[in-house]
Amino acid sequence: MERQPISREGYDRLMEELRRMEQEEMPRITQAIADARAEGDLRENAEYHGQREAQGMLLAKINSLKTKLADCYIVDRANMPKGVVAFGTRVTVKDLDGGDEEQYEFVGPGEEDYTTDVMKILTSSPLAQAMMNKKVGETVEVDVPRGTMRYKVLAIDDAE
Repeated sequence: MERQPISREGYDRLMEELRRMEQEEMPRITQAIADARAEGDLRENAEYHGQREAQGMLLAKINSLKTKLADCYIVDRANMPKGVVAFGTRVTVKDLDGGDEEQYEFVGPGEEDYTTDVMKILTSSPLAQAMMNKKVGETVEVDVPRGTMRYKVLAIDDAE
């Protein structure tokens, strides 16, 4: 997998989440397992088995987060190219088929948010990949499962 750009803020947020899982949640679950084990017969101890499952799920999340962090590199947005779509830019596009104007900001892992007016989309997404290095006025075609979407780049805001 190709390494993904991430902002310092996004990296710090993911590191804090990892710290919380490893130093707060895991010890709590480990203690709950010890308490359940003290109850006696483990074959019929639902609390013990439930906590062991929770421990396995948390460990999987921790490992996934460590992998995500290992696959990232911190980018200083001030050093990104200006006037083209790149990591950290906010782009306004017009859907050439539907006529709607949409805004996207291209971000790194852990920073994506699809619920806001300006959707924060991963730079590794097909839409972001198709738009990278485009300039205002250029047309972009993105192959999606339901066909090809066509956009025209209307504006680029180089976020700092």
